[in-house]
Amino acid sequence: MGAVGLGCWQLGADWGEVDEGDALAVLHAAADEGVTFFDTADVYGDGRSERLVGRFLRERGDAGLAVATKMGRRVEQVPENYTRANFLAWNDRSRRNLGVDTLDLVQLHCPPTPVYSTDAVFDALDELVDTDRVAAYGVSVETVDEALTAIVRPNVASVQIIVNAFRQKPLERVLPAAQEAGIAVIARVPLASGLLSGRYTATTTFALDDHRSYNRHGEAFDVGETFAGVPYDVGLAAVERLRPLVPGGVAMARFALRWVLDQPVTVVIPGARSPEQARGNAAAAALAPLSAEVHDAVREVYAELVAPHVHNRW
Repeated sequence: MGAVGLGCWQLGADWGEVDEGDALAVLHAAADEGVTFFDTADVYGDGRSERLVGRFLRERGDAGLAVATKMGRRVEQVPENYTRANFLAWNDRSRRNLGVDTLDLVQLHCPPTPVYSTDAVFDALDELVDTDRVAAYGVSVETVDEALTAIVRPNVASVQIIVNAFRQKPLERVLPAAQEAGIAVIARVPLASGLLSGRYTATTTFALDDHRSYNRHGEAFDVGETFAGVPYDVGLAAVERLRPLVPGGVAMARFALRWVLDQPVTVVIPGARSPEQARGNAAAAALAPLSAEVHDAVREVYAELVAPHVHNRW
């Protein structure tokens, strides 16, 4: 079973305004609840998220915290930009932002598909490890096929992929293949951009600078990153079908995270915009595993309502 980490995209940008004090409070609240894995990227707020995590590390002074970052999305998304020279420059910038000499984990950030099959890319990543610039490297992917291509690379330490009750395709091949290869699985977008919190309705509005307003049809980046690619009205209907499965007194977000934790993942990385959210997410690890009957029911809702929209796309 996996552990609960913290995704830090929302501390940089694209989720509405989060001021610096609130961002740091979220990071500390998560750590206070036992969270030890923090996932960020150089593109989140053009480095703001990394810098905030770096300040948190200095304030915290705790051993045992691991920070994963990502690189590659600050340039035009063509394979030709994934070069050794760019990797070195991006790595230097992330190490400065985070205030560390060696990054715990650096991930290719959903690059163009051909990048996963390019030997020179992985040779350059190996060099980052050999020169102690990074302790390990992994990939963040959009599709199952991209994950399976990366998993066969001998030195890939992790694969990050969307896994939630609305995105179940990775359970078929990716998670078993990663297990067999001894590769960590980082499950992102576990709450389908908040849909699986059960708090949204047809009249819910989002800030103009929130990707849930401006990327519903993939206008800015892959639409699968927004509501897990599920049409908003379909997601709302599926949530209502799931709601009776949630144990009494348990927040739906905790239930949805528990569903992910019950899968063979290493860590799940929900985001949080307040300390209360961070604490609530961390508490999902203490919830008892869901029963086989509940898992069957979630699978049925997915098959009937959600799969037609997402299963063959990613």
